[in-house]
Amino acid sequence: MTAVEISVDQDQWERIRQRNLHPLDWVNPEPRGRYNLVVIGGGTAGLVAAAGAAMLGARVALIERHLLGGDCTNYGCVPSKALLRSARAAHELNTAERYGVRGGGVVDFAAVMQRLRRLRAGISANDAARRFQDLGVDVYFGDAHFTVPRRLRVGPTDLEFRRAIIATGARAAVPPIAGLRETGYLTNETVFSLETLPARLLVLGAGPIGCELAQAFRRLGSEVHVFDRASRLLPRDETDAAEILHRRFEQEGIHLHLSVEVRRVQADGGAKTVVYEQAGREAAVGGDALLVALGRAPNLEGLHLEEAGVESSAQGVRVDDHLRTTNPAIYAAGDICTPLKFTHAAEAMARLALQNALLGRHLRFSSLVIPWCTYTDPEIAHVGMTQPEAERAGAAAFTQPLAEVDRAVLDGDEDGYARLYTRPGGGRVLGATFVGSHAGESIAEAALAVARRLPVSALSAVIHPYPTETEAWKRAADRQLRTRLRPWMRTWLGRYFAWRRGCGGDNDEESHHAT
Repeated sequence: MTAVEISVDQDQWERIRQRNLHPLDWVNPEPRGRYNLVVIGGGTAGLVAAAGAAMLGARVALIERHLLGGDCTNYGCVPSKALLRSARAAHELNTAERYGVRGGGVVDFAAVMQRLRRLRAGISANDAARRFQDLGVDVYFGDAHFTVPRRLRVGPTDLEFRRAIIATGARAAVPPIAGLRETGYLTNETVFSLETLPARLLVLGAGPIGCELAQAFRRLGSEVHVFDRASRLLPRDETDAAEILHRRFEQEGIHLHLSVEVRRVQADGGAKTVVYEQAGREAAVGGDALLVALGRAPNLEGLHLEEAGVESSAQGVRVDDHLRTTNPAIYAAGDICTPLKFTHAAEAMARLALQNALLGRHLRFSSLVIPWCTYTDPEIAHVGMTQPEAERAGAAAFTQPLAEVDRAVLDGDEDGYARLYTRPGGGRVLGATFVGSHAGESIAEAALAVARRLPVSALSAVIHPYPTETEAWKRAADRQLRTRLRPWMRTWLGRYFAWRRGCGGDNDEESHHAT
């Protein structure tokens, strides 16, 4: 959604968001000579880089084509998590009888979306153009493109720079499925503009975005069908984590069509139909709305990267481990140059690229420890070495089921686990996975252990409040420590304690009092 696409008859929250993120009366500044840093793209990476450069005293320009805040504020983390919270509230009310509470939730979808817009408008103040102007950033709205290796143009204005950071992000990828464009579809950029709950929602894609929104709309009252060529949900996550989510989806009535090839999409009156093939047989499912959630495509169009000597591919801008492009004066950060398309990854990359670009440091992207989380219910969070990597490296895995953690049992959250991957013998934490209602919060403890290269004994030594689900980390660590107690050690200790019993060595207390 661009600034001009927000109509005057929309509610006050959309007008506030527009006023913050792309004021209609905004006048681009006049360039103040050569900039120390020009940042292209006003999403998370761009905003962090621009604010950081201004804080350091650099002369910095920030260029945004549409709305500041990028995907996270406008079409991603912020609106999706607002929607998920409303969906969870509805689910809790509708399943309250398992806690001995009789009730039932009636969903007012218009009110759900009104709340979403209100919260998004409030959070948008953090990314407001005038806030960045007050920080000392020259904010330009318009299409930017390079003209020479150290100059670019915004509208009629040329900006010269010593260093630049490309942070133009990514958008929803739209596959070449027959009939898709003609039939019409939603993406994460348009689904949060819905005013009416679709009675039947068809979701193409069983990755994080598809799974989160599929569960949310099911809990809000839609009949939901999910399609994917993969054989399971969340192909990047652990197999047993995906199996837990699969069972939950089936329990909640989400229809899963996996290991299928979508052949075409067609309009049937007011409905949309997905025609797919599975095991050589063709089938069709109809719905009222179609959501495409099949990955992300980098925003490269119109930048004229070749004029600046910056190489790119279908995956995005090419960078080295210092986030420097093939033009040594230009860096990149965020979704435009990494498969880790997360807001927190974009922020971390922006901080790294900024220091390398302006301060001449040589920080490495490969040194970053970046956790991720899919905010389904249960949530699935991971950090560090993945399951396939751990198996190839011969790492040991120690799993603590939440069914054996008191808080999880009391909360009805037993269908999950905490898992640690550790170095064989040495015990250093190499990776971790948490599956549970609050996995996004719980993964932080393991992320610290991985980032600081801590031994598993450090997690075992942490004292947690009781009862909490994060006790699962301590118990998983204890499982690893117990493997260090060899049979010969137990034999020796048994003989030692027997000797203490026989030689009167238990009179320590009497000796202590005598002293």
